[in-house]
Amino acid sequence: MNKIRKGDTVQVITGNERGKRGEVNSVFPKKHLVLVGGINLIKKHQKRTGDVRTQAGIIEREAPISIAKIALVCKNCGKAKRVRIKRFDDGTVKRICTNCGEVAD
Repeated sequence: MNKIRKGDTVQVITGNERGKRGEVNSVFPKKHLVLVGGINLIKKHQKRTGDVRTQAGIIEREAPISIAKIALVCKNCGKAKRVRIKRFDDGTVKRICTNCGEVAD
C-alpha cells in the first residue's frame, strides 16, 4: 500500500520547491515518483508534428518528483507529516497521521 495517492495534498520538504503545496495528479509507484500540480515545472521545447492540433513552441509542464521529497498534509492538523499504515481488526487498512493520530484517509 502506498502512502501517497492520487488526489492527496502534499508539501515539498526538500529542494528548490521546499514549502510549496500541491495536489497529486498521478503516482508512479514502481519508479517512486509522483506528479504534483504546480510543482517542479520544466520548460519543454516541442516541435510541431504533422498533426495541426499539437502545440508547438516552449511548453511549461510538471515533471515527476521523488516520493521521498514530499510529505502528506494531514486534513485534521494541517501539517505535513509522515503517515503510518495500520491494519484494523475488521481487515481495513488506513493511513494514520503521526502528529495527531487521526485517520488521514
